[in-house]
Amino acid sequence: MEKQTLPNSTLILVFGILSIVGCCCYGILGLIFAIVALVLANKATALYTENPELYEGFSNVKTGKILAIIGLILSGIYIILLIISFAMYGFMSPEEMQEMIRQYQ
Repeated sequence: MEKQTLPNSTLILVFGILSIVGCCCYGILGLIFAIVALVLANKATALYTENPELYEGFSNVKTGKILAIIGLILSGIYIILLIISFAMYGFMSPEEMQEMIRQYQ
């Protein structure tokens, strides 16, 4: 019997990569892509563990899951730093920011 590719294995890998790239977009896109990739990876892992001899492409799932975890952590750190920054400085206009920098020089 010929082995089938795991469903969504390539999509999990792509979403894992996009979660790392998306963490630069205020962390929101990275968070979304990471969560979707992790949910799909858990479903694919469960399917693979039932019948490992029927499927191939599990390496894409593992790699995508690792990338999604990294993207999730980076996005979380970015969001936390963004919240801390807004809590400390608030929403400043560029002129106010330049004035504050001049005061500290």
